[in-house]
Amino acid sequence: MAGPHHLRFDGIGKSFPGVRALNDISFGVAEGSVHALLGENGAGKSTLLKILSGAQPPSEGKLHIGPAEKVFRSTGDAIDAGVAVIYQELHLVPEMTVAENIYLGHLPSRFGVVKRRQLHDMAAAQLQRLGENIPPGTKLGKLSIAQRQMVEIAKALTHGAKVIAFDEPTSSLSAREIEKLFAVISDLKKQSCAILYVTHRMEEVYRICDSATVFRDGKHVQTFESMDGVTPDRIVKLMVGREIADIYNYKPRPCGEPALELQNILGPGVVEPLSLTVGKGEIVGLFGLVGAGRSELLKLIFGGTKKAGGEIKVNGQTVRIQSPRDAIRAGVLLCPEDRKKEGIVPIRSVQENINLSARRATCHFGFLINEAWETKNAAGHIARLGVKTPSPRQLIMYLSGGNQQKAILARWLSEEVKVMLLDEPTRGIDVGAKSEIYSIIYDLAQKGIGVLMVSSDLPEVLGVADRVLVMREGRLVASLARAEATSEKTLGLALPQAA
Repeated sequence: MAGPHHLRFDGIGKSFPGVRALNDISFGVAEGSVHALLGENGAGKSTLLKILSGAQPPSEGKLHIGPAEKVFRSTGDAIDAGVAVIYQELHLVPEMTVAENIYLGHLPSRFGVVKRRQLHDMAAAQLQRLGENIPPGTKLGKLSIAQRQMVEIAKALTHGAKVIAFDEPTSSLSAREIEKLFAVISDLKKQSCAILYVTHRMEEVYRICDSATVFRDGKHVQTFESMDGVTPDRIVKLMVGREIADIYNYKPRPCGEPALELQNILGPGVVEPLSLTVGKGEIVGLFGLVGAGRSELLKLIFGGTKKAGGEIKVNGQTVRIQSPRDAIRAGVLLCPEDRKKEGIVPIRSVQENINLSARRATCHFGFLINEAWETKNAAGHIARLGVKTPSPRQLIMYLSGGNQQKAILARWLSEEVKVMLLDEPTRGIDVGAKSEIYSIIYDLAQKGIGVLMVSSDLPEVLGVADRVLVMREGRLVASLARAEATSEKTLGLALPQAA
């Protein structure tokens, strides 16, 4: 049974120029419990975590850990107070080793010389606690996103924190790694830690969380001290302020001639010749486990990596794609999985990010920016796609994940689109914004655009796609019509097969 509140927010508020991000936030997290923090992107969850981590001071209100009020002037103050925040965007150094990242800031040393053997032994012990066998001397940059997430968790555990906040920790993890994480969280509960858990996955809330608080528009809506009798529909309605009866809202539509044809494609991540077709107006879901080669296939199509063989046709015509520039000119466009690293230019405005690609065709004399066109184009797409931003001139880095994704889609809708490649289009996006993204995808298909969508969320694939392709270990192993693509059949095909 959970004990008294170990973490308490009392009247926390946060204001930025022109924006009220948090207003009078008050709730507590009991020691020995997991407390879900729920809300749409932009609801204020990330701002609260930044206040907890010491990255930002509150404009008003108090933060208590145990009986003591805490004032954090830096992230170091929060760490010293026993707080660890594990963000969705990992805070690690790719050029350093796994062990160095885990113990960065408190490396074991003697006379200024790092004691390597001790460092590696300590790091190995922390990784073993998570059930990981990553060599401590490996450069972090060589690890997968999922492995880096586990290193981030190991790093947090080295501080012996009693308050741990997880921000979408499972968004990049496989099913096996999620089970490991949940086992670690269960162990932390037994050690009387107070755990704040941010997620958009409702099944996780009911599986590991003891209580929950719902945010909307920077305000505290409701806290549930127990999840007993609290339905997912009730939580969703509190989050979005409206009913969402069917998040997918799928409607069948006619599909035309092939928009995209791959014939015997080979390259990084694809281990045997792969062929597939996406029709005009068809949404094809590409499902597989982490490491199946789905993202690698999209990068091969888009020219992000060099293919070793095969042919690509767009609208029946063979196209030579050796770079993303070639793909864009052929009307093949990609929304990448890692939108912050590969999709946006964070230090530029929403308007500039939307107009970035089409600018090559709209500049006067090839180099003078057409301000009138860019202002009109950005404003039109912002309105059409419902991008929530104080201004088109706002830096895109300050938008929520869902609104960044809409801006990336707006960029490609400024082009002549024939094929849209979507890699995890709703990763880290709340339920309300997901519904809006699905509507945009349906609009693309309705206009005759071929859509190839990668998603690790099986219900999403089954809910949105007209047809489902399954990849396993670099091979395309099945093509399923919507009617035959059940959860059991699709997942069974994706799982590694016994020798």
